[in-house]
Amino acid sequence: MIARYTHPEMGRIWSDRRRYETWLLVETAAAHAMAAAGIVPSEAARDIDERGAFDVARIEEIEQTTQHDVIAFTTAVAEHVGPSARWLHFGMTSSDVLDTGLALQMREACNLILADLEALSVAIRDRAIEHRRTPMIGRTHGVHAEPMTFGLKLALWYAEVGRAIDRVRRAQTTVSVGKLSGAVGTFAHLPPQIEADVCRRLGLEAAPVASQIIQRDRHAELVAALAITAASLEKFALEIRGLQKTEVGEVEEPFAKGQKGSSAMPHKRNPIGCEQIVGLARLIRGNCQAAFENIALWHERDISHSSVERVILPDSFIALDHMLRRFTRIVRGMVVYPERMRENLNRLRGVVFSGTVLLELARRGISREQAYEWVQRNAMRSVAEQGDFKALLLADPEVTRVLPPAEIERAFDLEGQLKHVDHIFDRVFHAVPV
Repeated sequence: MIARYTHPEMGRIWSDRRRYETWLLVETAAAHAMAAAGIVPSEAARDIDERGAFDVARIEEIEQTTQHDVIAFTTAVAEHVGPSARWLHFGMTSSDVLDTGLALQMREACNLILADLEALSVAIRDRAIEHRRTPMIGRTHGVHAEPMTFGLKLALWYAEVGRAIDRVRRAQTTVSVGKLSGAVGTFAHLPPQIEADVCRRLGLEAAPVASQIIQRDRHAELVAALAITAASLEKFALEIRGLQKTEVGEVEEPFAKGQKGSSAMPHKRNPIGCEQIVGLARLIRGNCQAAFENIALWHERDISHSSVERVILPDSFIALDHMLRRFTRIVRGMVVYPERMRENLNRLRGVVFSGTVLLELARRGISREQAYEWVQRNAMRSVAEQGDFKALLLADPEVTRVLPPAEIERAFDLEGQLKHVDHIFDRVFHAVPV
């Protein structure tokens, strides 16, 4: 596990103790279900419920001999239960416990990720509303394109986080399944109603069909949802990094009092939080590939997936939990420089309004090809000579023959470019007030 980033609650979910606790929950639910069906004595189910306990160190000690974790677990629990332990794990195979218990862990971990996503969503929404009308230049290919607002950029993030929430919820449902169908999924030793009862008690769905295990396409879907979420965070963090470049200087991740950016250069304020998020996204994407490879197993199962899952599931959840919490802090504390945004918006002396001029010429009967040539000619001259684009247009007789000066002036109206911002906000945030 990447212990350095582990939040206590997420760490608890993926601890050895919690894993054994979920196993005991499955075993206890199974004992009660079998007692209700008359398969095991009711007093045995009571004893397993009331006396069932374990010590992690004792399980590890037994496993040194058995080289089998579930047998070590049931042996350790049996020491507490006493004679009724002969009914513990009755008719079950190891994966009935392993996979059903893992479903409980994944469901619980998804709840934390969803809470993280909701917190990030609120933070982004608040900053988006704050900067709804903060103008900046939009960039395509890294080059100035047309005006937009910083709030629109954040609204885009907000919508993407909303999709991540939906995606994780769907994946949580997909993995919230259990199975007690035995060694090859045939219910040879326990009837299907026991599985149904156990899953009902645990709040899970029963897998409609299984081999010895729950099929790993479900787990791959979950890790993919985590990886896509991480990729979105990488996208957001990369944007902040780009906007924090010295030459751009429009946004900056928070830099705390006493924080140091470089051991050699005291002036440095580096976007290390965003860089960490970008790096950890690569880790989770790699785990996603491993999850895909876990889908194909030999016949009714092998255990090549098991060792992989012990790493990729805790690490993916722990890393994403950390990324979400850290990026939420970055969003809340990021410093925005509207004056710098305005300065950069004006850096090319008006050529970013070239599209509007092009359309105005076309409206007045000039072919698109001819209008494009006139506008591009003046735009290129503006860039080459560092001259004012509007002034060049006003001095161009071919342009002014078609467009009066007042119409040229109107084409450079920033508010006209941003006239639909409120409509977009209404669509994204459902009429959230300013």
